[in-house]
Amino acid sequence: MGFCANSGHAERRGSNPPATEWCGGFDVDRAASYSHDPAPRARSGRGAIDIAGKMPMHDSFNRRMTRRCVATAALAAMALSSLPLLAAPAREVGVYVGTHGSDIQYGRFDQRTGALVMTGAIANVPRPTWTIRHPRLPILYSVNEEGNDGAKNGSIFAFRINARDGSLTRLNEVDAQGGGTTYLALDALSNTLIAANYGGGSVATFPILKDGSIGPAVSVVAAAGSGPHRRQTKPHAHSVMVDPSGRFLIAADLGADRLFVYPFDGKRHAILPDQPGQDRHFIAQPGSGPRHIAFHPRGHFLYLINELTAQVQAFSWDATVGRLALVQTISTNAPDHQGDSSASEILVSRDGRFLYAGNRGENSLLVYAIDRKRGTLSPVQRVASGGNVPWGFAFDPSGHWLLVANEKSDRVNIFAVDRRTGRLRDSGQSASLPKPVSFSFAP
Repeated sequence: MGFCANSGHAERRGSNPPATEWCGGFDVDRAASYSHDPAPRARSGRGAIDIAGKMPMHDSFNRRMTRRCVATAALAAMALSSLPLLAAPAREVGVYVGTHGSDIQYGRFDQRTGALVMTGAIANVPRPTWTIRHPRLPILYSVNEEGNDGAKNGSIFAFRINARDGSLTRLNEVDAQGGGTTYLALDALSNTLIAANYGGGSVATFPILKDGSIGPAVSVVAAAGSGPHRRQTKPHAHSVMVDPSGRFLIAADLGADRLFVYPFDGKRHAILPDQPGQDRHFIAQPGSGPRHIAFHPRGHFLYLINELTAQVQAFSWDATVGRLALVQTISTNAPDHQGDSSASEILVSRDGRFLYAGNRGENSLLVYAIDRKRGTLSPVQRVASGGNVPWGFAFDPSGHWLLVANEKSDRVNIFAVDRRTGRLRDSGQSASLPKPVSFSFAP
C-alpha cells in the first residue's frame, strides 16, 4: 500500500497492504437532505491517531459521538425549520442518471404515480457512471470513468444545479488521482469528497470549497493485492464510504479481495496511515470481488456485495477500533443457477429493516429482512428486474419507489416498494435512455 497526503504536511508512504449520521437511530443527515439524493451519506470525524490520549478509547469515542450528534442535530434543525409544518413531499423531483455513454441524462420523477419522464442529455461528461448530490448545496458531482486500463487518470466534475429547470453549470474538474474513477462518496460534515479509482486501484480525498467546487487532492492511498479471477490481476477500488462515527474510511476493492479500513481525519479531509500493528483490513474469500458496501442505519452492521461470486456478506462493525467481524455469507444466485455470477448494487432501507441486492447474472432483485439484533439476513423476495443487467438502483426521496437501471436494455424500470413488508412490485412503468447505471435526485 502506498500513502500520500498533500495538505501542507510531509509526504508519508508505507508498505503495509466502495451515508448517514445516526444518533440514537435517528437519521440526522437524511432529515437535512431528505428531498435530495437518498443514498446514505458517510460522515466526517477525526482519525484514530488524533484521539489517542489519556482518556480510555471508549470514553473518548462516546464523547466524540455525543458532540457529533449535537452538531448534526443542529444541521437537521436548520434544514427542517425552513420546511412547512407537515409538508408533503414534492410531487415531482429531478433525477440525474449516470450512464456508460458520454452524457448525464436528466428527467422528472412523479413521486405519487411513479412515472419517469426523461428529457435527455443535460451535461457532456465522458463515462459519467456515478453521480452524487451535495445534501446542502445545489451541487452535483460526477465521475469521468476513463482510464479503466490504468493508462490515464479519470476525473471528477462539479456542477451547479439550476433549481428552475435542473440544468447544470460546470464549476470545475479535477484529476481523480487514478484511472477509471467509478465511485464517489461525500462526507457532508467535513465537506470531503472521496473517489474510488477502479483502474488505478486507489482512493483519493478532496476538500469541497465554499462554492461547492472541488479543491486539490489532499490524500491518495494506492492499495496492493490481487486475486485468482481473470479480472483480479491488480487492485481495483470499486467503492468507498466513511463509517457513521466519522473516524474510518472503508474501501471495497474488487481486485485485491479486500475491505480496506483506513483511519480518516475529517478536519484535514485526509486518510491517515495505520500505525504499526493496526492492520484492520478484512480479507475476503479469494475470487469474490468486493464491489459495494452499505451501513445499517444504526451504524453497527455493514453489508458487502461481492460482484464475482454474487454473494452478500453481513458484518458487525466496532467503530471504537475500526474492526469488521463477518457474521453471515449468503448467495444471491438461485439454487439452479448456472454460468458466471455477477452482482451489482446493495442498499439498506431507511428504517433498517430490509436489504436490497442486484444480481446481473440472473437479472433479478433480491429482498432480505434484517435481524435487528444480529444483523443477519433472511430471504423475503426474488423478483425479475424488468430488463437485462440491473447495473444499479436507488430509492426515490419518498422511499416508495425503486428505480432500476437495466443497462443492457437501455431502460429504467420502476418498482413500487411496500415499506411494511419490504417487497417490490413491478409498476409496469419505465423510461428509455442509453446505458443507464446510477441515479441522483434533486428538487
